[in-house]
Amino acid sequence: MKPIMFVGTGSDVGKSIIAAGFCRILKQDGYKPAPFKAQNMALNSFVTPEGLELGRAQAVQAEACGINCHTNMNPVLLKPTSEKSSQIILHGKPIGNQSAKDYFLGNNKENLFDEAKSAFDTLRTKYTPIVMEGAGSISELNLKHRDIVNLRMAEHAKASVY
Repeated sequence: MKPIMFVGTGSDVGKSIIAAGFCRILKQDGYKPAPFKAQNMALNSFVTPEGLELGRAQAVQAEACGINCHTNMNPVLLKPTSEKSSQIILHGKPIGNQSAKDYFLGNNKENLFDEAKSAFDTLRTKYTPIVMEGAGSISELNLKHRDIVNLRMAEHAKASVY
């Protein structure tokens, strides 16, 4: 089964809840789903059984799938430290702080995108389908070429996007 991705026109429009609902439906229908969000921004994180961090939404979605959460489900987590900067968590471990301008315009996004693709590819070997969640608005054209979570990730995954 192809991965499915849920996107929206902004933050806080229900993508996480819809993804969790589909995770549970697919589990009840006999599939072996897993959640995935390449990059999440959240002040509060969830701690995995290994003591690593990921977004709380992906932890809830993993529970809906009936599986333990893993950092491959949310390889890049941004934890705001001020109005203009965030701590970057990669595979559950802090790797530093960065201003929003440097993060969105800097050169590290391709490395983070490679990490996200690798995490997704690992999940794909164990679970099907992968229930993907976009971030923010899918229509932010100014970020499209630097995006690591919405359509570029969907294209890598060959996901059906809703």
